[in-house]
Amino acid sequence: MTEPGTHERGTRTSDYDFELPAAQIAQRPLPTRDASRLLTVDRATGAIAHRAFAELPSIITPGDALVLNTTKVLRARLLGTRDSGAPAEILLLRPLADGTWEAMVSPGGKLHPGRRVHIAAGFDVEIVSLTDRRTRVVRLVTEGDIDAAIERHGHIPLPPYIARADTTADAERYQTVYAREKGSVAAPTAGLHMTEALLAELDARGVRRVDVVLHVGAGTFKPVEVEDPAQHPMHEERYELSAASASALNEVRSRGGKIWALGTTSARALESAVHADGSFAESRGETRLFVRPPYTFRGIDRLITNFHLPRSTLLMLVAALAGYDLTMRAYREAVDAGYRFYSYGDAMAIL
Repeated sequence: MTEPGTHERGTRTSDYDFELPAAQIAQRPLPTRDASRLLTVDRATGAIAHRAFAELPSIITPGDALVLNTTKVLRARLLGTRDSGAPAEILLLRPLADGTWEAMVSPGGKLHPGRRVHIAAGFDVEIVSLTDRRTRVVRLVTEGDIDAAIERHGHIPLPPYIARADTTADAERYQTVYAREKGSVAAPTAGLHMTEALLAELDARGVRRVDVVLHVGAGTFKPVEVEDPAQHPMHEERYELSAASASALNEVRSRGGKIWALGTTSARALESAVHADGSFAESRGETRLFVRPPYTFRGIDRLITNFHLPRSTLLMLVAALAGYDLTMRAYREAVDAGYRFYSYGDAMAIL
């Protein structure tokens, strides 16, 4: 029982603070994707082990399902100038039904409706209106194909804690090898460790590969700024679970197999689509699901994920599955052992 004036551990935002040396925030990927480390956390015993990501096929039981988010990162960061010649930035968040886009802009105080940002010759961004959450509705103005203009002039939207400009290498490495459907402004980073060779090894061992889509929004990096997480506004993200994927998951469950989510985005897609009895059906829509303790998982049994920011919704999701105390103990051990953190960092598996 919780004492008067206290709270249950893991239910307040400040519970998710931790100290991380700046040197452990990975600024670049390792030379090869599967060279990263893998910290495993056993919920049944509390045991923490240090392994290599390349060992993943030996950890997943044949007959289990591994769920991959096949979203593809857009070149969503548009750098340009205002009429004055001063720099400006547009981060495209999602296309809207009328051909406009929702976007974040900088400097926000200067980019009012009616203003334009010049990205390249023949390619402008017009500010249309302000939304109730202080983002902008923008229109991309070009004589040619808009998707081609974004691809030609856009930049890879690296997270704010990567303190450098994007490079040609990021176009490949900040993208999973199985990415297909364009729509994300951040990578499903647990999948960045996966290689074609590892996928082939998993297939050969009889692990069932299942695809979902969740287009990751910029809100994934937004810290929870209120002490009560229930007051945190979650941005919606589009997801889709196909009929074929739902059928595959139901078949695995019917045989007693476990469902592994590769990444928190795969987990959120499944938890958004699953029925109360643990079954799946074709599903698509927008989700604002905020998974945090206490939460009963119905869609997943295991999780592979990277290490997340303090006070983040993603760290809270991990704690909801692994338990708050075990999660924070694992993070302390990872810090002490010199693990690389965040998008280009190492991974952990919750067993």
